[in-house]
Amino acid sequence: MSFSHVISRDSSYSLKWQKYAGKDILPMWIADTEFRCAQPILDAIAKRIDHGILGYTLPANHEGANQAVQGWLSKRYDWKIEKNWIVWTPGVVPAFNLACKAFCEPGDKVLVQVPNYPPMLAAPAINQLERVDVPTIREGHRWTMDFEQLETLAKDPKCKMFILCNPMNPVGSVLSETELKEVNRICRENGVFVCSDEIHCDLILDEDAIHLPFSKMDNMADQSVTLMAASKTFNIAGLGVSFAIIPDAKVRAKYQSAAMGHMPWANVLGLTATEAAFTLCDEWHQGLITYLRDNRDYLHREINAIDGLEFLLPQATYLAWVDASGLGVELPQAYFESKGIGPSPGADFGEKQFVRLNYGCPRSHLEMAIERLKA
Repeated sequence: MSFSHVISRDSSYSLKWQKYAGKDILPMWIADTEFRCAQPILDAIAKRIDHGILGYTLPANHEGANQAVQGWLSKRYDWKIEKNWIVWTPGVVPAFNLACKAFCEPGDKVLVQVPNYPPMLAAPAINQLERVDVPTIREGHRWTMDFEQLETLAKDPKCKMFILCNPMNPVGSVLSETELKEVNRICRENGVFVCSDEIHCDLILDEDAIHLPFSKMDNMADQSVTLMAASKTFNIAGLGVSFAIIPDAKVRAKYQSAAMGHMPWANVLGLTATEAAFTLCDEWHQGLITYLRDNRDYLHREINAIDGLEFLLPQATYLAWVDASGLGVELPQAYFESKGIGPSPGADFGEKQFVRLNYGCPRSHLEMAIERLKA
């Protein structure tokens, strides 16, 4: 696999590329990568299609996919889960919206870290809930959440849930065990349910960082759900599959009950792809991590050499949270687009003087972006 290979997406109806169709602007916004899927995934999908019948498939009965999830979590996170803890969903965004529906009542408050990616910021209002923002703060050369504010806000009896994002999107931090224990303590003491979005957990670039699934933590199995997917890591987001891990039977029943009549089953080809990703693609995955780490380091070095821009080295994801406040422009997004680069607007995440750049792409794309920024 050559992650440097450039593949045209002109004929694929790619949302990422259609945004700037007809313009000389390099799309570096939405969080999908420019990498061809691992061949075992493509082979598995082709084999399933060759069978010729794509009828109803109950995800809970897909032994291959369920065993693959169990094996992956055991191997990657030393987390031994039962098969019935897995609740398949058609995406992490529907999954945390479902958590809002299952564990809150209209008018309740939901804690959300800011900045954060737009669907998570939108979830409370969609479900007739009030969003309460937990600030992200800078500590040296790393972003983390403001735990003092989290504790203050969690004391409000109307705060029923915290939608945690770990690794953090867009800032790229991996919450340490100490930090997660603090979240655990605060939420446990104040009766706040935790829905942990961990979709980027398989994209840890910092060799010293360790991801800890939230529902694996002591005392939180009955007060949390953990959301994961193969989609970001293996570039299969278009197949519409993710999964929630819910150890507690009562919590799981409540979550599944809220989904009835509202949420479709996970896509059968997505189940096939997830099984292949988690069982046949370890070498591809390691190659991806190495390539992304090199891309991250290159972008970090080059961005920080440009006057007016600052980028703190992220521990995970393929997303760069770039502070453009030093440029002295009102709209950094417009500035980047004028340079021929299309990032995600920081305003969509809650910080208008930032942009988010996707470096899950061939190095040549990054070199083009840097050349344009310096011009």
